[in-house]
Amino acid sequence: MDITGILKLKTEAQQVSDKFRKREFVLTDNSSQYPQHISFQLTQDKCGLIDQYNVGDEIKVHFNLRGREWTSPKGEIKYFNTLEAWRIEGGNAASKNTSSASMNDVAATFTAASQEDDLPF
Repeated sequence: MDITGILKLKTEAQQVSDKFRKREFVLTDNSSQYPQHISFQLTQDKCGLIDQYNVGDEIKVHFNLRGREWTSPKGEIKYFNTLEAWRIEGGNAASKNTSSASMNDVAATFTAASQEDDLPF
């Protein structure tokens, strides 16, 4: 899966145990009426992927949805989800402009074809 948004926050890497390291960052998705602030996690050798980006940059995040079950000492079962990022790309305004231009060309072609039509409806 992937999502594009604005980098809102990035934290420093945390050494959780001798063999596990993680780093978190937050992406703001403005694609709907209400902005969504989505937390992602980078692990192990992927922790440095966010280094080249600054808060405010548009980025595209490729991620996997992970879920796990945990039993508390009291015997309660809880479930947790993680969005684990595995690739980050810089925002590509040129591709968005190309996409918009293509849609405008299609609309212009459709409109021109409609004007030549002699049907009464």
